Amino acid sequence: FRGRTDDSEDVKLRFATCQSLWNQMKLETEQVQEDLNKQLFDNLVSFLRRSHSESQEKATEWTCQMKTREIPTAALVLGVNVTDHDLTFRSLSEVLQNSVTPYIALLEAKDCPGIKNLMQKLIGQLMNCYVDVDSFEDEDYVQVSQNRIRCSMTSLINWYGSVTKKTDSETPSKKRTSSSRHWQSPPVVVVFKDMESFTTRVLQDFIVISSQHIHELPLVLIFGIATSPMIIHNLLPHSVSSLLCIELFQSLSCKEHLSTIIDKLLLTAHFPFKLGEKVLQVLINIFLYHDFSVQNFIKGFQLCIVEHFYSQPLSVLCCQLVDAKKRVNSLSHSQCENIRRLPSFRRYVESQVSEKQIALLTADGFLKEVIQKLLEDLHVYHANYMPVLRCLHIFTSSLPKYPLGKQIRELHCACLENRVWETEEYESSLQLARMLNKSDLVTMLQQCVEILMSSSGKEFDKTVEKLKEFLTQFQKLEGEAFQERDVSVSSQKELQKKTDLYHLQKSLLELKESRRSKKLTKFEVLRFELVDYIDSLVRNYLVPADHKTLHEIMYFNTASVLREHLNAAPRIALHTALNNPYCYLENQALKSDGGSISNKAPDICIVYKLHLECGRLINLSDWLEAFSTVVTGAEGPNADAASSDQVDDVIHARFIRAVSELELLGFIKPSKQKADHVARLTWGGC
Repeated sequence: FRGRTDDSEDVKLRFATCQSLWNQMKLETEQVQEDLNKQLFDNLVSFLRRSHSESQEKATEWTCQMKTREIPTAALVLGVNVTDHDLTFRSLSEVLQNSVTPYIALLEAKDCPGIKNLMQKLIGQLMNCYVDVDSFEDEDYVQVSQNRIRCSMTSLINWYGSVTKKTDSETPSKKRTSSSRHWQSPPVVVVFKDMESFTTRVLQDFIVISSQHIHELPLVLIFGIATSPMIIHNLLPHSVSSLLCIELFQSLSCKEHLSTIIDKLLLTAHFPFKLGEKVLQVLINIFLYHDFSVQNFIKGFQLCIVEHFYSQPLSVLCCQLVDAKKRVNSLSHSQCENIRRLPSFRRYVESQVSEKQIALLTADGFLKEVIQKLLEDLHVYHANYMPVLRCLHIFTSSLPKYPLGKQIRELHCACLENRVWETEEYESSLQLARMLNKSDLVTMLQQCVEILMSSSGKEFDKTVEKLKEFLTQFQKLEGEAFQERDVSVSSQKELQKKTDLYHLQKSLLELKESRRSKKLTKFEVLRFELVDYIDSLVRNYLVPADHKTLHEIMYFNTASVLREHLNAAPRIALHTALNNPYCYLENQALKSDGGSISNKAPDICIVYKLHLECGRLINLSDWLEAFSTVVTGAEGPNADAASSDQVDDVIHARFIRAVSELELLGFIKPSKQKADHVARLTWGGC
């Protein structure tokens, strides 16, 4: 929040509020991710226990079927959201180190181009030593303390034997403490974080070598897979894959993960900060159409919080209701004026009588009292909005074709965008809901009652009683439904007795007319009443947030700012940096008027501006001459002539380097038509 011209105390309070709010949300997201991964990690720990449990080695059927050279392997399918994998593997490593084994190595394909590099990284991580691969290009050794250890499977086996022997020879108290966390003879877990990126030769060599020493070194492999488990058989021939005893593990879908995050952060009254419909849609679209990354979604959400507290002076009131009421009393006159400028507050003032309008616009004390009441109404709105939204989602998610969307986030966006009950999708949802059967309605009612009873809203006591009445009435209709079914069966038998065509047609017409004029059954009437009651709840509680007074304090709605930060425009940024370096460097010497070229600018900026004045082909000699003229423009006519040749060499070298940088950035390329020319590749303004 540096550089703000606002009141320093106000800025500090906003920053502290922003930091506190984000810390709470961060803890919530970490807890959510831990809960979502718990089942997966428990299954992996169970797999490791079955793989190398000495007590069950002979008794367990699964281990008996293992071949003598098979390596226990977990194929962990994590999905295409590769940017989230690193966090998952870090969490997995912590879980295994806390409860299973201290010997874990995380390998990436970029660090293991060959089997020698793989062994260096593996031994380096297991022995907790630093491995400088560049210093061992010709030697297969790593430096451990004062000793150099050869990077081989034999060295790894000897090291494992020595560390497990030390553990066994420890005093009983130390041994008891160690065994409480780790198993005896703990396995060595090797994690290939991005298996698809490893070369086939490296994987084959490592697996074949490891299988020959599996009795001496209890090795377990974990393959991180982003695509499909079939990649194992595509990368490895049968002679190698047969050396693996593979078990498949599937992580939670990234879409389900995102839905849980949105549910815990946004669809709750616990956190006062909210996202507007357009902003939320931008984050969801980036997730769905770019990377499927939950971590990037959380980073975007964090950016929204920072931007909201940075740009909105009244965000100091975006906190819990008790704190907000206290801060309202300490608002300055300028902050009261900021509140009076809010569009939602201006609409509120216009709806009041003239005497109250004057008081709201002139008396700060009266304004503060009204603000406290309006903030309380806004918090109550959130407490009531969330349970009713979940109840509506229960009904709409069970309908065919999902008119309002299958996910609750889609329904939430629809409710934020406008009055949802005025949309065609909502009308079609009501029509479909009026055709649901009794069992579905009873199940939905029971779920709604549970949601409303567990909510913090204080206005739902009568609603719960009403829904329970509907449940009781539906249960009473079972006997009547059987009687109606018997009547319909008897009428059908009477029709079957009429063999005369004339009388049969007459009876069918009478039956058709009776059905048209027939009154609705008690079940149908009750079903219509239930749907109408749900509709009334929606109209009362799911009013769009931008219709509420002072919503600007809690809602971040500037989607354009978010797009500028998240939707990268590298060409525009690059053009701005090269054409106007002052924009990024903020050096007063780089300020230039119009299209002039400053000789204080970096060489690449000078070369770039000169190249904009050229055509399709650029003569390197003319370009160098123009560059030299600009660079030496400040030296004047009294420059030292004796050093002119030296200066020319320096300028020539600077020019060559700047042109090479432009070629690397893709602005020019060598021309095949003329040897002393280059071709320009970019055209038009940004």
